[in-house]
Amino acid sequence: MSGGVGPIGSDITIPKEQEVIHKEQQDPNHSLKIPKIKSTFLSFPHLNSLAVIVILASSGMVSLEDFSFLIFSFIYLVFISRVAFPSKPNTIYPPVFDPKSKLLRLYVNIGAVIGLYGPIAYILQGTYEGDKEGIKAASPHLFLLASQIFMEGIAFTGKFSPPSRAFVPVFYNSRRIFTIVDWLRTEIYKIEAQQSGSGKRVMAGRVLAVANMAFWCYNLFGFLLPVYLPKVFKMYYSGNKEKE
Repeated sequence: MSGGVGPIGSDITIPKEQEVIHKEQQDPNHSLKIPKIKSTFLSFPHLNSLAVIVILASSGMVSLEDFSFLIFSFIYLVFISRVAFPSKPNTIYPPVFDPKSKLLRLYVNIGAVIGLYGPIAYILQGTYEGDKEGIKAASPHLFLLASQIFMEGIAFTGKFSPPSRAFVPVFYNSRRIFTIVDWLRTEIYKIEAQQSGSGKRVMAGRVLAVANMAFWCYNLFGFLLPVYLPKVFKMYYSGNKEKE
């Protein structure tokens, strides 16, 4: 799966980039003539994420603060890609991690189930049971994750540099931890509240909130910051030195 959980775990290149990289590996002289790579349009998962953004925003379950965060992230992404980490002309950035790695795919799939599909099912089921508090608490996390997937699609199809791409998951992951804390707090103290759904739903909400807290905290502090970012910066700056 691309987006949200995909680029968090790997730096996935678009198909045309992968074809050029493969040709360069087979033909050493191919690097002397680098063709222009046209940006591809957003993939189906990215468009689905845009649909989730629109639905949640139109339903009134998204605060102005979270919506402003989405707008600001786009503006700042363009800013740092122009000022701090511009893409070098005729430079092709290879994947940071092997996209074919089974462990990587497992990690991405776990993140998708915990962070995306689980909350979607929780919100839909909450609509049936009338759990307004649970829906309101889980919606910010789902909105921001969908926004992250959409922004990652823009970053990868727009030929941004690796540090600019890495900005998106780090920025959004950091923000979503605070929304998950609020979600978990709501689930813990919801048992005595009215319109909280069945007892099984209360327990499911707590488990889902705890799982998201554990996964995304590890993703930020155990993977993105100590592992992913150093590799991204090393690839970016070593490439610049070779160009110089």
